[in-house]
Amino acid sequence: MTSAHQPAAFTSTSTSRRDLSRVRFPDGFVWGTATASYQVEGAVHEDGRGPSIWDTFAHTPGKVVGGDTGDIADDHYHRYPEDISLMADLGISHYRFSLAWPRIQPEGRGPLNAAGVDFYSRLVDSLLERGIQPWVTLYHWDLPQPLEDAGGWPARETAERFAEYAVLIHERLGDRVADWTTLNEPWCSAFLGYASGVHAPGRTEGPAAVRAAHHLLLGHGLAVRALREQGARELGITVNLYPVDPVTDSADDRDAARRIDALMNRVFLDPLLRGSYPEDLLADLAPVTDFDHVRDGDLATISTPLDFLGVNYYSRHVVRAGTAKEGPSNWVGSEHVEFVKRGFPETAMGWEIDPEGLYETLIRVWREYAPPPLYVTENGAAFDDRLDGDGRVRDEDRRSYLEAHFAAAHRALTEGVDLRGYFVWSLLDNFEWALGYSKRFGLVHVDYETQARTLKDSGRWFSEITRANGL
Repeated sequence: MTSAHQPAAFTSTSTSRRDLSRVRFPDGFVWGTATASYQVEGAVHEDGRGPSIWDTFAHTPGKVVGGDTGDIADDHYHRYPEDISLMADLGISHYRFSLAWPRIQPEGRGPLNAAGVDFYSRLVDSLLERGIQPWVTLYHWDLPQPLEDAGGWPARETAERFAEYAVLIHERLGDRVADWTTLNEPWCSAFLGYASGVHAPGRTEGPAAVRAAHHLLLGHGLAVRALREQGARELGITVNLYPVDPVTDSADDRDAARRIDALMNRVFLDPLLRGSYPEDLLADLAPVTDFDHVRDGDLATISTPLDFLGVNYYSRHVVRAGTAKEGPSNWVGSEHVEFVKRGFPETAMGWEIDPEGLYETLIRVWREYAPPPLYVTENGAAFDDRLDGDGRVRDEDRRSYLEAHFAAAHRALTEGVDLRGYFVWSLLDNFEWALGYSKRFGLVHVDYETQARTLKDSGRWFSEITRANGL
């Protein structure tokens, strides 16, 4: 087996430790951490919040490891003042968090829930009081259950409801929040939620997943246009991107890589930044859908100009041609493609550690798409952290992971990429979706029984990075 990328030491392949002592980021570079509402807030039955698809999914037996739910999570709903103090200790300039749509608009339509709006208003005010800028994500996967009952993201009406919700909450928070992300990782919402069904709402309908992807993009475009009319200043979207390499240079393996790149990356980048779907993607999906859900004017709406593009990066895909397996798949129309491990060190998620892939991703997007300024809106790692008897979490593996990825991002900067900031996933250990509480990504350790917070060694190190604006 051959690959263009061979196993390397657990540091940036292009920046030695001696070089790291000279790495500095531009003045004004944004350093932040990120969370998502269902993963941290808890309080799912309080103050008028309605059910989301993740409430329903997590309470369905067999869907989440250990039967875990987000009912309590990190109890951030009640403990946010303590969490903001931890952010201040980290020295971050920005906090990226998502709004729970069902907390703000329980039915997914109609009037807003005053108590839900008030929670986010207090959160924003508290952040600003500590000199931390709020960075709002409007949707991080917790669709109000009534909208799913009406068809969910495969239904066009959901896109329209999303834009209405965006306008209403911007009216309440837009005077204090400058940065707005519409969607986080629409690939996961569409293909994990509606194709493989491993995420909420757990449907396994390939054609529905393709429709969902389009309507997520349409909802984004409608929201950007509407918010722009309201005077919103900084609008963008976050997509999760992966370099995709063939195992060999055979025609079949190269075609496998092309297919996964189309279905993972270009299915979103092309409509957003070029106003069209890739022709090869349309051909790959022709046995699944004729794209009759795409109406005149949709792509113009989707490609409404952005002020920034968020990139979430975790690993690389290496693939080869194989045979289709039975059962649902994320990879609609390309079920025969197989994913290959290369022997790299892995995180606790089983994801190979490949900081070079972040560099390649940023360079590719910048050179091929001429995008607006970029932000790394998520990057981080889960490891098997342990709280020692002396109260420390010695997570050297996470520090090394982040150092290598920061160096890779800096390398892209030096080669002309307009990268404006970097958000570490995550502030807190939290509910890791279908894996429940079995994986820990946080810079802060959370004891889920007591809700005690402990800053990990990686968090202490990160606080030095944010204050020095470099490595």
